[in-house]
Amino acid sequence: MPYATDYRALGSSSPPKRSFTSGRPLWLMLAGLLSAALLLASPGGPSLRSLTSAITGTDYADLSARNVAVTEREVAAAEPLQSNNRTQQVQWDNYSLFLNGQRIFLHSGEFHTFRLPVPSLWPDILQKVKAAGLNAISVYTHMGLINPAPGVVDFGGYRALQPLYEAATEAGIWIVLRPGPYINAETTAGGLAHWITSEVAGVLRTNATDFYAAWQAYVQGIITETVPYQITNGGPVIAIQVDNEYSQTYIPGAAGYFAELEAAYHNSSIVVPLTYNDPGEGKNFVNGTGAVDIYGLDSYPQSFDCSNPTVWDSVVTNYYDYHMGTNPSQPFYIPEFQGGAFDPWGPSAPGYENCRILTGADFESVFYHTLWAANVKLINYYMIFGGTSWGAIPFHGVYTSYDYGSSITENRTLTDKYSELKRQALFLRSSPEFYKTDWIGNSSTSAVSITNPAAFVVKLQNPDTSAGFYIARQLNSSSLATTSFQLAVTTSAGSLELPQVVSNITLTGRQSKVIVTDYTFGSSKVLYSTASVLFAGTIGGRDVLFLYGDSTQQHEASLALTGIPQWTATDACVGYKTSGGQTIVSFLSGINGLVTVWDSTTQLVLFADTYTAGTFWNPVIPAASGEFANYWQFGTNTSVLVGGPYLVRNASISGTTLDLYGDLETGVRLTVIAPPSVKCVTWNGFTVEPDYNAVSSLTYSGGFVSELQPAVAPISVPALTGWKYADSLPEVQTSFSDASWTLANHTTTNIPYPMYYGDGRVLYGCDYGYCENIVLWRGHFNATGSEKSVNLSINGGEAFAASVWLNNQFLNTSYGNSSNNRHILEETDDVFYFPPGSVIAGQDNAITIVQDNMGLNETDGGLPNTSKSPRGVRGFKLNTGTFSEWKVQGGTYGERQGWHLPGYDTSSWTSRELSAGLPNSAAGVGFFVTTFDLDTPQGFDIMMSFTFDNTSQPYRAYLFVNGWMMGKRVSNLGPEYKFPVHEGILDYHGTNTVAVALWSMENVAISPSLELAVDAVFTGGVGGVVTDNPGWTSVGRV
Repeated sequence: MPYATDYRALGSSSPPKRSFTSGRPLWLMLAGLLSAALLLASPGGPSLRSLTSAITGTDYADLSARNVAVTEREVAAAEPLQSNNRTQQVQWDNYSLFLNGQRIFLHSGEFHTFRLPVPSLWPDILQKVKAAGLNAISVYTHMGLINPAPGVVDFGGYRALQPLYEAATEAGIWIVLRPGPYINAETTAGGLAHWITSEVAGVLRTNATDFYAAWQAYVQGIITETVPYQITNGGPVIAIQVDNEYSQTYIPGAAGYFAELEAAYHNSSIVVPLTYNDPGEGKNFVNGTGAVDIYGLDSYPQSFDCSNPTVWDSVVTNYYDYHMGTNPSQPFYIPEFQGGAFDPWGPSAPGYENCRILTGADFESVFYHTLWAANVKLINYYMIFGGTSWGAIPFHGVYTSYDYGSSITENRTLTDKYSELKRQALFLRSSPEFYKTDWIGNSSTSAVSITNPAAFVVKLQNPDTSAGFYIARQLNSSSLATTSFQLAVTTSAGSLELPQVVSNITLTGRQSKVIVTDYTFGSSKVLYSTASVLFAGTIGGRDVLFLYGDSTQQHEASLALTGIPQWTATDACVGYKTSGGQTIVSFLSGINGLVTVWDSTTQLVLFADTYTAGTFWNPVIPAASGEFANYWQFGTNTSVLVGGPYLVRNASISGTTLDLYGDLETGVRLTVIAPPSVKCVTWNGFTVEPDYNAVSSLTYSGGFVSELQPAVAPISVPALTGWKYADSLPEVQTSFSDASWTLANHTTTNIPYPMYYGDGRVLYGCDYGYCENIVLWRGHFNATGSEKSVNLSINGGEAFAASVWLNNQFLNTSYGNSSNNRHILEETDDVFYFPPGSVIAGQDNAITIVQDNMGLNETDGGLPNTSKSPRGVRGFKLNTGTFSEWKVQGGTYGERQGWHLPGYDTSSWTSRELSAGLPNSAAGVGFFVTTFDLDTPQGFDIMMSFTFDNTSQPYRAYLFVNGWMMGKRVSNLGPEYKFPVHEGILDYHGTNTVAVALWSMENVAISPSLELAVDAVFTGGVGGVVTDNPGWTSVGRV
């Protein structure tokens, strides 16, 4: 059957991403009630005394004796570890995950490679993930792209896994693979291949025999591609997820389906554990048939409406209790936590920048720390990079952009969210004591004592080292108030009330912070710190601690400062109080920039304001050799601190030279903390001259300061002019022959939605292999002259449209609708009246329908067969008479002829500017094509986009760039009018072809405009971007 297998025909599907979130879930409301009940308890606390008295008494004398660190391997040997009995290289206990015998905090971001269809740009995203301090990505694969037709399994090009696995290994990033077959992800049919939705009679996502047969080739292909890249073979893959967000008990055959998928992996050479992501607190697949090795819970506490981005729902307060009541013997895993939100069709859709505000840096601070407070040790943020739902990837609820309001934008730039994520992630990477903690209690009970009930604090503690982590937020997590409090802590020096010198611990509005006690950096200890930790570790043989805090707040830390001092801060906002070998360093408000607090032969302590801390990077220095040379904690424990650049991608040390690679947007001061053996620094291959005076005030050893300036080069793009035009709807001409089209004569269907009316024929596009984007129908009847109208029920999904002609006479357009997921119309039922003289009596007449299929539905609640969407004509009848035959074809005439492909000769076409619209202001479909050259300078990462007019006009435009459908503009509905297109699709050093299939939906003048714009320019980039665009041939044209 003619299921499209090329880049253009990628379908997309149904209701909003996770149907359980379309309303506020019952479990979440109950969680809020439980939280309110807990928080009404009156706080108590231990007896308090000053630090001075504590450290001069007998308690302090045995401080070191009571804090002898237990190594992770000693801990592992003392505790029973679990595994799937297929490999010991991935294990776990009730705290966290173990890889190759080492305990880790799995800190991950979601990245869908199919939404960035340029494999040579995948390393760009992976380098940005690694630079943020994360150690993993989670990856959906899309069955519909890989297995687009029965018997066709294609892992080439953008569908490939091998280049992803190799790039992840090079970057030092672990992978949790999520191949479905069903993935949801706002994709058509939830990622299921379209042919399955019509050819499988059984219920989808069950153990139905024909569905079982349908996914075999795809899953076996995933297995073949993945086996060599498991951790056991030196690769990055550490786990595989089974299907996606499903019910174990409420859907007959679902548990059996999971068991069959698991058997497929277990009967292969896949040895890594299998995981699952529960869409709510449903306890699915923890035990019983289909149970997985490691259970996880997805959570989207702000849901998916970004209309009021400053209005928050509360934090979920029962995470920890749910985990302990569900799978307490496993680590707490969140396979998807809200990293943004998708945006729907409609003029009132808020847009992704609103979603970036809703889930911005303050959201990350409060809600991500709430996960930490619940003792979650495996977290994946959905999404870290959203990308583009190009072609026909999206389901009908979303448009082309899948920016998601994520930390890395659709055009690959970094945001304030990224900076906050980096601050958190570098702390986690620096804090192995945090990977194993007991949940002690919170300030709603006597477990934690605070002086202001407007704050809320949770205590976690490492049972081996006694390191404490007090995670504080506002009791009302949405509060914008400034809340100050003191906190009672238990330390190796006894019970203390913090802070000791400055006035308070302060939360400014929507903020959360971690107060540490008995915290290790290198071989040194922090008794406590109310300042946040950015980095803690060893650089060049010295223990290095980098603290930070808001410049409008006061902070303090108590440390045992050691070594021969070379430098202490002279800033009036930094104070020192030493007693009994312990020094309280206080930081008053007003500190901006970086301050060296203590610089000695054994220690370096730094402090910066929060913003400045966010400009620092901690690149990992890979080992010279070894299986996991690029992986922090496994191949290497060496890193440096680098402040200033827009991005630091990689770093390496060769002899006395530190080589840094990254991106610059503006001129910056480069600040480096490196081993003292480093005498020279290069940036992107060029030697950087040091500022010796500045270095002397940074550190006496291993410091480097300089100025970096981005290269300057003229970067301009041409205006899009010289358009060529051709009619792309010859189907409405009386001379047109559809003899080669597919005869639509089915009288039965596997789609479980019956026709509304007609003559028994089923006119669903997927039944005939046409599921994606524009589908054309032609219904023939031999007219008597009495025919006055036709009644058509057309289903296209949210935001669809269908224009109807009788012979060459335009009748009208049916509009589906969506307005921020309200006023939704997935199908219409309209009567189209024939103009006088349009019916040709005694001859064949044709009704032509141009219909836009917006993608198939995802699983709706407990109804997996909702992905068998009845896209097409669900009812047809003339006011009198009958249709003789119906024909169907996929794609506009221009697409079928390959007019959108580079190399097609348009020299004989009419010259007509796109802004002139269609001739005679008529409804119809026209093709506009132009070419332009680019020759951008080397050594830059340049982000470009195509931008249509931001007006409401009755047109749809399908944007093709070098053959790739990179945008669908629905002008009368919106909201998207700007379409980023990456290098690799755009040829930055050659000729580019842009084509627009313009569908005018009414007999009115339309005036679309389109321009190419430069969105951002950075000196640097990942380099080596390869174009792999299709070219025109005459083969297969219909």
